[in-house]
Amino acid sequence: MQQIALVTTVVCLAAGLAGGLVLARLRGRSTAVLVVVASLVPLAAVSLAVLVNVRRMFISAHDSTVVSVALGCAGVIGVLLSLVLGRQVASEATALRNSLRSLGAPASADQEPHTHGVSSEFAELGRELESTRRRLAASERRERALESSRRELVAFMSHDLRTPLAGLRALAEGLEDGVIEPEPALRQMRQTVGRLDGLVGDLFELSRVSAPEAGTRDDAALVSLVEVAHDVVSELQQHAEQRRVGLRLQVAGDGDRLAVTGNGDELTRLLGNLVGNAVRHTSEGGSVVVRAERCPDGRTQVSVEDECGGIAEPDLHRVFEAGWRADPERSGRDAGAGLGLAIAKGIAESHAGSISVANVDGGCRFDVALPAATVS
Repeated sequence: MQQIALVTTVVCLAAGLAGGLVLARLRGRSTAVLVVVASLVPLAAVSLAVLVNVRRMFISAHDSTVVSVALGCAGVIGVLLSLVLGRQVASEATALRNSLRSLGAPASADQEPHTHGVSSEFAELGRELESTRRRLAASERRERALESSRRELVAFMSHDLRTPLAGLRALAEGLEDGVIEPEPALRQMRQTVGRLDGLVGDLFELSRVSAPEAGTRDDAALVSLVEVAHDVVSELQQHAEQRRVGLRLQVAGDGDRLAVTGNGDELTRLLGNLVGNAVRHTSEGGSVVVRAERCPDGRTQVSVEDECGGIAEPDLHRVFEAGWRADPERSGRDAGAGLGLAIAKGIAESHAGSISVANVDGGCRFDVALPAATVS
């Protein structure tokens, strides 16, 4: 028995060493070949050990034949199964390589990774690759949208800057030639410079609130949205009266100041942009309603509802894009630079809040929701 164990050990070690040497020589070859060799080495080791021990035990010719036939059948089955396994591994590796090559290609909405008949590990890897490809495609679409938005912003800002600059040049040339009166020309130049200064200020504010670090605040304090709404409505009341537009404030809750944590000046600008837009786009005889209330989820909310006639449904998702305007041809002092809503969105998000727009009967409504502050 000890001799049989010793012979079996020696034969198996020799076969294993030979198989290892073969695998080392085949390094860099097809995975299918390596799988076949790795599968056949244990089979060869067992077959050799059995044959050697059969000869040493001097068993009958009949028994020796039976063992040899059994080993032969097992060898054939082992070779076939190793070939099948090697081919499957090679096929799955090819599919994985194709998936890697197609990472940069756009993925169709109904495209699914091929997982039928594939091992669980390769199937999971294929699903991960497909998910990665979808994320890359979505990121590329977002990048294209941002690039398109940047181009539109540059075009809009170029127009908004070129028009007042051309006016200033005409006024300067008129003053130089003595064809216009100095006093009205200087007044007009002062107003134009004021509009340019406001445009540059809006661009700076948009850049600031859109920065990644805008959400990290070191100037946060308790701010009452009710007081902010009162201040904004009071400030714009005269402007609304001049346009014959009704402007009123509604506060839900008895004595609730709707406190939030943030920067009071920024929140005032956010609401001022929304109310100013609403008053400017509401027709004469219409009304603008500002509502301050607490949401069912505990957040505080300020809504601005106007009677502007509504926004075209295809344009609703673009109203917060910098430089976008419903009428690209509209310009002038009353048209604005198309940055107010983008700035409002940046301020809301920098305060961990959200802003949305929806059409209502006769106009649209902007909702700003902010986390409620914990007042001790």
